[in-house]
Amino acid sequence: MQSQNIVFTGKNQVEVYDEDVPELGPDEFLLQATKSLISTGTEGICLGRLFDPGTHWDQWVKYPFHTGYSLVGRVAAVGRDVRRVREGDRVAIRQSHSQYKVVPAREPVYRIPDAVSDEDATWFHLATIVQNGVRRAQHQLGDTVAVIGLGLLGQLVVQYTRLLGAQQVLAIDVAEMRLEMARSHGATTILKMGADEAREHVLGLTEGQGVNVVYDVTGAAPVFPLALGLARPLGRVVLLGDTGTPAAQQLTGDVIRKGLTIVGAHDNNPPSTSTDHAYWSHLRMGELFFDYVERGDMRVNDLVTHRYAPTDAVEAYRMLREERATAMGVIFDWTRL
Repeated sequence: MQSQNIVFTGKNQVEVYDEDVPELGPDEFLLQATKSLISTGTEGICLGRLFDPGTHWDQWVKYPFHTGYSLVGRVAAVGRDVRRVREGDRVAIRQSHSQYKVVPAREPVYRIPDAVSDEDATWFHLATIVQNGVRRAQHQLGDTVAVIGLGLLGQLVVQYTRLLGAQQVLAIDVAEMRLEMARSHGATTILKMGADEAREHVLGLTEGQGVNVVYDVTGAAPVFPLALGLARPLGRVVLLGDTGTPAAQQLTGDVIRKGLTIVGAHDNNPPSTSTDHAYWSHLRMGELFFDYVERGDMRVNDLVTHRYAPTDAVEAYRMLREERATAMGVIFDWTRL
């Protein structure tokens, strides 16, 4: 049995491989994919090799590189010792873009409620990454918030912070489409400009103080010092965009003068298993995201702009390199194989 898998074979090189599917072990199950979501920021950095030597990116990305980490499908077969899932179950897993995947039973499995579509479920991984960042920001009711960069993560930040009761959510980006999406999902003010132009506008909207929490979701090192300038005294700046050039991020006098707190948030932060002292594991946060989608408290279906058959992966990533401002959610539909 073979699986069609999407692989980066070098810098800006994409191929669809036919690869053998390993024989199923007694403590493994076979997932047949239905949908997967491109993480446009992360996968763009990996494909373009947009990172410095010696960074964690450099240690992670080795070609051929099986890309992606938001896979949804149905359990097609189970090993004899597997009890956690059954054939026919709809689940999401943190695995690469693949038609078939042999999954160890011990791996975290996100069970998808009946009312949540496969497409909506593909957002689970990005939703937990953002939820971790929002938790680390330690919001209070009535916070003012600025979100710089309205890609996939930025759109989810807007929705989560409104759910938490933010008084203002200021959305900052240069792309009109992204700003309108943010407005329709809860941003109270949109600012069509770069971070270098935003300070005067943000101060004007916050009585000259700045915001309680700034999210830098761009992954662009030059934005970080500009983000510091948007925070109010004793405010917090959350780095949720993981840059490939961390040495280029620079502090400014705002950090000490205003007593700012800089918060790093990464997918590695949450525990793998929920405990009394650290309740919000990845799985718990995924369940909460599904609850929000099921109740209509969060929407992601209208953030999908492109759908491709996996065999068109080369075109999908070309589009993201050359026309990224026109795209938001990009889905691979594995049922089209």
